[in-house]
Amino acid sequence: MKVRVYVEGGGDCAPLRSRCREGFSKFFRNAGLGRAMPKVTACGSRLSAYRKFCTALANAKDGDFIVLLVDSEDPVRAASAWQHLHDRKGDRWTRPSGASDDSAHLMVQVMESWFLADKEALSGYFGRGFRETALPAHGNIEEIAKADVLTGLKNATHKCATKSQYDKGQHSFDILARLEPERVSERSPRAKQLLTTIRQAV
Repeated sequence: MKVRVYVEGGGDCAPLRSRCREGFSKFFRNAGLGRAMPKVTACGSRLSAYRKFCTALANAKDGDFIVLLVDSEDPVRAASAWQHLHDRKGDRWTRPSGASDDSAHLMVQVMESWFLADKEALSGYFGRGFRETALPAHGNIEEIAKADVLTGLKNATHKCATKSQYDKGQHSFDILARLEPERVSERSPRAKQLLTTIRQAV
C-alpha cells in the first residue's frame, strides 16, 4: 500500500511548500514509519489541499491510500473529520466518492497546537530567552483556540536572543521536523489517529 498525504501548508511560495513537505516528512520519519514513509504533497491553502486530494482520489490506482490533512480551524464537535469539514462555515466540503472515514484527518485546531505537546523541542529550537510559561496552559491542546496558540508562541519567543519572535513562515516547519511524535500523540488523539491510520495502511 502506498500512502499519499495532501496537506494544508506552504502558501503560494514554492520554497515554503518544499519546507512544508520536508517538515511533515521528517515528522513521519521520526514517528518510525521508515521505509513505509508516506509521500507528502504540500498544497498551500486548505481549499487547494481538498481539491488536490479529490483529484488524487479520483485517479488513484490499486494500492494507493490517499489522505487529506488540514487544520480544523475551530473546535471539533462532529463525530468525524468529514462531518466537521462539511458543517464548518467556510468549508462546506462534500465527502467525495471513494473516500473512507480514515481519508480525512485534522490538525486540531492548527498545526502549531502540536508544538505545545513538545515544549522541549520548542525550548531547544528558540534557545535563550524562550518563556515556556507564556504558552497556553490548558491540558487538552485540542481545545486551545487557534488565536491563543499563535499568541502564546509569539509571547513565549519575543525575547529570544538567537531567533526572532515566532513567525509561521520562518519557523513552523523547522519546528515540526524536531517534534517527538510520541509526545504529540500522547497529547493529541487526532495526531495519534493519523499516525495509526498510516501505520495500518502500510
